[in-house]
Amino acid sequence: MKIQFIAALLGSSLLFVQPVKAQDKPIYKDNSEPLDIRVKDLVSRLTLKEKVALLGYNSQAVPRLGIPAYNWWNEALHGVARAGEATIYPQAIGMAATFNDDLLKQVGTAISTEARAKYNLAIAQDRHIQYMGLSFWTPNINIFRDPRWGRGQETYGEDPFLTAHMGTAFVKGLQGDDPKYLKVSATAKHFAVHSGPEAVRDSFDAIVDEKDLRETYLYAFHALVTNGVESVMAAYNSINGVPNSINKTLLTDILRKEWGFKGHVVTDCGALDDVFQTHKALVGPVETAAAAIKAGINLDCSTILQDDVIKAIDQHLLTEKEVDQALSAVLRTEFKLGFYDDPNQIPYHAYGADSVHNEAHIALARKMAEQSIVLLKNDNNILPLSKSKYSSIMVVGPNAASFDAMIGNYSGVSDRVVNFVEGITGVAGPGTRVSYDMGCDYKDTKHFGGIWAAGNADVTIAVIGLSPVLEGEAGDAFLSNNGGDKKDLSLPASEIAYMKQLRKDVHKPIILVITAGSDIDVDAVAPYADAIIFAWYPGEQGGNALADIVFGKISPSGHLPLTFYKSIDNVPDYKNYHMAGHTYRYYNGPVQYPFGFGLSYTSFAYSLQNAPKKDYKTTDTITTTIKVKNTGNMNGDEVVQGYIQYPSIDRMPYKELKYFKRISITSGGEQTVTVKIPVKELQKWDLSTHKWKIYPGNYKLTLGSNSQDSKVDMNFAVR
Repeated sequence: MKIQFIAALLGSSLLFVQPVKAQDKPIYKDNSEPLDIRVKDLVSRLTLKEKVALLGYNSQAVPRLGIPAYNWWNEALHGVARAGEATIYPQAIGMAATFNDDLLKQVGTAISTEARAKYNLAIAQDRHIQYMGLSFWTPNINIFRDPRWGRGQETYGEDPFLTAHMGTAFVKGLQGDDPKYLKVSATAKHFAVHSGPEAVRDSFDAIVDEKDLRETYLYAFHALVTNGVESVMAAYNSINGVPNSINKTLLTDILRKEWGFKGHVVTDCGALDDVFQTHKALVGPVETAAAAIKAGINLDCSTILQDDVIKAIDQHLLTEKEVDQALSAVLRTEFKLGFYDDPNQIPYHAYGADSVHNEAHIALARKMAEQSIVLLKNDNNILPLSKSKYSSIMVVGPNAASFDAMIGNYSGVSDRVVNFVEGITGVAGPGTRVSYDMGCDYKDTKHFGGIWAAGNADVTIAVIGLSPVLEGEAGDAFLSNNGGDKKDLSLPASEIAYMKQLRKDVHKPIILVITAGSDIDVDAVAPYADAIIFAWYPGEQGGNALADIVFGKISPSGHLPLTFYKSIDNVPDYKNYHMAGHTYRYYNGPVQYPFGFGLSYTSFAYSLQNAPKKDYKTTDTITTTIKVKNTGNMNGDEVVQGYIQYPSIDRMPYKELKYFKRISITSGGEQTVTVKIPVKELQKWDLSTHKWKIYPGNYKLTLGSNSQDSKVDMNFAVR
């Protein structure tokens, strides 16, 4: 009674007390509080309308709570993309060819440094625009199971083990190692069983059994989740009749419950529209919004969730509690990026313009390009070229001065791109005559240039191949005759005709350089060149890197992260997702070049130092030591590759990469390599028990420089 009397006596004076209490720092802005407590507090302060406005990639601001507008859509496949000046590294498939996960982590670190700097510069000008944020939808860790897929260039190749290790390294570089704050958030995409056909990706149903799903298509995703990737993107396609973006088995049961994923799941762009428009799995957007939230989607790269979640709640298809759970994962990422903390407490706050496209990052791009380039042929050791021997060089070909052929798809822009003509010219120096002619285009098979001039030069460097307008994502690769994909492995007919004519009329050495992001028919042009270099889409320093290889500043050391088949007829139907007949793991027919292949200017000899044990238990680690000696006349890098052959049991791979290590050895020098493979890595999925199983029996470990090379063989058993 006394309290009530005082309240009545003071009247409106009590209203003055309330704002004082409100000035206390809210829990969600107190970075000393546990993350989950902060998230819960922020969610409790939001209205339903505000919550729903935060579920789309173009997230709306909530000014009263200090929530900024934010566009989640950013790309950084091989450099910060679509956001102005940034260092352009080799396309992802080229970086995979390095078999150098340590170097790839350095690239990821440099990219995230540039991303933070660009974000800081944008926010300082109050710019909250697309492609200038901190949440990156990369890497693409789909398995490049079929060489026709145009987006295969975005991946780390056809092998799950290589993809897992390279993807993990890249994510760690992107996200940083601060215990509290993410440098940027990375996204493992496209989850899952997604690798074409590109033209029908919005309606395609990938039919795959549990064994191939677990052993091949989910392997790298599991590895990235285990190593802390912050986000996962659900793919456009369906798996066995269920669209990925409403697939509860995939997004909740496996990803969250089985693997323990704690981050957020985002749809691919427009994928929720596909659920009812192309997959015809549900009747409309309201039902789709509800199903997506229930399946485990947290963020929508469209407007379905923002437009239809409240309608779904009104129709009792969804509860606000389920919305809270979905939103919490998104907000958790925002807190980890530092959106609600004093910027001065964030370790990346000071990054500015000098962190973008600086000399250190450019040098890293050159090093990565150098290590990515694969030497496929070198008759009579024509390479490396001696500058003192060749006084005149002719550079020809439609990709010799092409910007697109340097940068690949999903790229940034740069004023420092060095094309192949410029790279050769710069390294050759002013005392060497270098000339250039486009030679041919992608279509004309009759009219050619530069052949007479090539005949008057000491050596010709011809640069042909594909470009991102011929292979890539549907719509972007606008000159593709198959919706972004390739119909076959052929080079443009004009390029083949040009190489024939060049070889016919030029009787001096011809060095062929091929750009592409995938397996192509090298055999069609191999007879017309003395040496063949596969350059991928090598990034802004590709011209300098090629020159470093051609003139012998370094020895080539790239290795193919995919099989180069003899013919497209060797590959199963494009829509067939069963692994039988796909990739070196399940195909043992004729090839142009095997998985892992790459020549060097030097040679390496392997010798066994300590053999593995004869028998192992399932909890053991297979361990052996070898010595690798550089037996040639040039310093060089070797990529030691370890392949396992399994017991003769149905559906086992023919062989499988389970170890790789890049080492640098001086001429005449040697290096000891200790190979360790946990026996657990040999587990396979048992369809009868729906569990992993390590099969007892006899195994073989083969060490060499590609999947068909055998320098050291060791037999062992698992009991």
